[in-house]
Amino acid sequence: MSHAPTRRSALRLLGGSIAVAAAATTTGSFAPAPALAEERSAPGAGPRVEALVARLTLDEKIFLLHGTTDPKSLGQAGYVPGVPRLNIPPLRLTDGPAGVRVTRHATALPAPVLLASAFDPDLARRYGQVVGREGRALGQDVLLSPMVNTIRTPYAGRNFETLSEDPLLASDLVAAEIKGIQDEGLIATVKHFAMNNQEQDRMSIDVRVDEQTLREVELRGFEAAIAAGAGAVMGAYNKVNGTFACENKTLLTDILRDEWNFDGWVMTDWFAAHSTVAAITAGLDMEMPDDTYFGAALKTAVRDGSVPERCVDRSVRRILSVMDRFGLLDGSIPPRPDRDAGAGAEVALEVAKAGATLLRNERRTLPLTGGSIAVIGPTGSLPFVSGGGSAHVVPDHADSPLDAIRARAGRGTRVTYALGEDLYGKAIPASSLTPGFDPEGQRVTAGRTWTYSGTLTVEDPDEWTFVIHYSGATRPTVRLDGVELFPVLPGFGEYFSGGLVSTAPDGLAVRRKTLDLAEGAHKLEITAKGGDAGQLFRLRRITGATRAQDVAEAVRAARTAHTAVLFAYEDATEGMDRSTLALPGHQAALIQAVAAVNPRTVVVLNTSSSTSMPWLRHTAAVLQMYYPGQEGATATAAVLFGDVDPGGRLTQTFPVDDHHHPVADDPRRYPGVNGTEEYTEGIHVGYRWYDATGVRPLFPFGYGLSYTTFSYGDLRVRRTPGGLDVSFTVRNTGRRDGIEVAQVYVGASPDLRLDQAVRVLGGYRRLALRAGERRRVTVRVADRTLSSWDAAHHRWALGTGRRTVWAGASSRDLRLRTTVEVAR
Repeated sequence: MSHAPTRRSALRLLGGSIAVAAAATTTGSFAPAPALAEERSAPGAGPRVEALVARLTLDEKIFLLHGTTDPKSLGQAGYVPGVPRLNIPPLRLTDGPAGVRVTRHATALPAPVLLASAFDPDLARRYGQVVGREGRALGQDVLLSPMVNTIRTPYAGRNFETLSEDPLLASDLVAAEIKGIQDEGLIATVKHFAMNNQEQDRMSIDVRVDEQTLREVELRGFEAAIAAGAGAVMGAYNKVNGTFACENKTLLTDILRDEWNFDGWVMTDWFAAHSTVAAITAGLDMEMPDDTYFGAALKTAVRDGSVPERCVDRSVRRILSVMDRFGLLDGSIPPRPDRDAGAGAEVALEVAKAGATLLRNERRTLPLTGGSIAVIGPTGSLPFVSGGGSAHVVPDHADSPLDAIRARAGRGTRVTYALGEDLYGKAIPASSLTPGFDPEGQRVTAGRTWTYSGTLTVEDPDEWTFVIHYSGATRPTVRLDGVELFPVLPGFGEYFSGGLVSTAPDGLAVRRKTLDLAEGAHKLEITAKGGDAGQLFRLRRITGATRAQDVAEAVRAARTAHTAVLFAYEDATEGMDRSTLALPGHQAALIQAVAAVNPRTVVVLNTSSSTSMPWLRHTAAVLQMYYPGQEGATATAAVLFGDVDPGGRLTQTFPVDDHHHPVADDPRRYPGVNGTEEYTEGIHVGYRWYDATGVRPLFPFGYGLSYTTFSYGDLRVRRTPGGLDVSFTVRNTGRRDGIEVAQVYVGASPDLRLDQAVRVLGGYRRLALRAGERRRVTVRVADRTLSSWDAAHHRWALGTGRRTVWAGASSRDLRLRTTVEVAR
């Protein structure tokens, strides 16, 4: 009997009443474990490692199990000292989801979500090779990437750093990227294990998830990463079923090591450790970035017997074994290569072109074929390279889309520019301030403190956004009518502040504060410290009046142009979730105003994740470019002018609005209630939820347009050992060469008495077809994809019986259908 969702179960999904598994015990276990983690035998290490473990003192062993300050830092995230006495080298660990994050220049690759949009594992491997080579060239040994957490909520601040809502696609891509990274001699770290699918309350949230959902949705990507040979795993901040992930025995030992045979090491996310004894006995090997729990506290625990020294030996053995595997212990690792910036740029450009996803193209507005162009929007003149936090890279260069469009259009095409939406503010009129302050460039001498006490006079009541630009390590204190405008944010709020809006074009740091001001005089007080190097700061404003002027200028430019190309942005960052799917600021009104005067309005989205588009029907075309890296401007221009076909497809469903998606209006699902977040949607994450509930998305999973058209035909399926072979023909029926991503979906099993999706992605194939070309395609669907997790027996159960198989262009554009009998 099939347990695919019925209408009744669909209503339960909408209401969030699917039961979550009961809270686990303090071990975070789903089923009783036969032995304590510290009692289990570790995999045998090589003779070199065993000899080193035997010679290490307890202090030396502990030095290898935690981070510390790098005496010769290259600006990387972490450092583990070696043991010079035994020729064990130190480890330098760098962030790098989209390039190597150090103080030196590196290739700024497109965001991983843009890479994933290409549906191309080979491209993911080459992406990994760039990061792997550059990591070694820039003095690094361990890459703290890739991220493979599921895109579950559209609000998650790090959706751009990960890959997909679909576990199969994420698995394929993370495995390929890891192989690329490690082929270059850099140790890859898959993260964040596990269930770190939101930034809000990430340090403490308790994620309650049933066993089937955990296995089918979240863990499949991690399992693929381990099978690909990942040298390290990073534990997540959050709890999983009551226990912090970094001391969760079910995750770190029962699944990761005993079931998946992982023989590398597990480190914490930065400051994610919460204990000494519980953590190391559960399977944690390394605390980062310091020694709060795995330093003196660990030595004390060994001395008093609460941690057997064999637990320390086990962790040391795991770390040294990976180092030995990579040739770091015997010097057999190849010499560090030179950076090949040109090769990195080529891959960055290829990825940005391949992942470009065309969402709308009415009346064949694209590709651009002639006539004047008005480029509008702040990210039209400023390159939007990457998101904030761990993903930030110092690029070799980054052109603006405006320059790239002008270069591609040529001298015969008039290209104008209008700001439209102000990010950095305009000068406060000198007449509005009492003397003694230069708001456009106040300098403070090193070692001095500068103060100002004056009056700001507002002529008309209006909304004001104050924007401060500053160069010093200490931000000036600004008070208006006694209220501090730019207080220091708690925790990591200052560190994780966005990749675009937090830095002015000239490099000064930026912060903002919006409030309504009444007409009249307001007391303004400023205190600024020069520090060791001096300070330069500006105080600017954005008001309703200045905003209206910017929109009017954009409308004038659009009205006189043949085509308006409007760049819209959303600046996401680690450490902070989005509060809405809508574009920030007043961009929606800007798009409406521009589209009202130019029916050929093209919107280019530089956003982190799905976006609501109430303005969609007024536009002619929409191109999703996410955060496209250092070559993003060139890639965007190439797609707009039709030099390449937009070959990207959505790896996540785009909802219509904030009220129609899997976690909408249910705080238990997101962001959690009283510190607990519940996966009450079960396995129905992403497109599976839309299929189960019948809710219409704005754009479905797998969706993306081409500049040509394709037809599908002659679907055939046969059962083979280990899976299904699904074959069909795809033909380019248009007059242009183009890219199609052919997708295969498989329906529920009639024999499994388990919750199942209406359909799941079974496989896909990226095809480049010449005009008129026809190609026979065979997509392999593995038995794992045909299986569901049986929580009662803690194992995979093959879904036998007659299964429906579809082939098509997205999860909602299924052109062909047939059935096949699946037998064991």
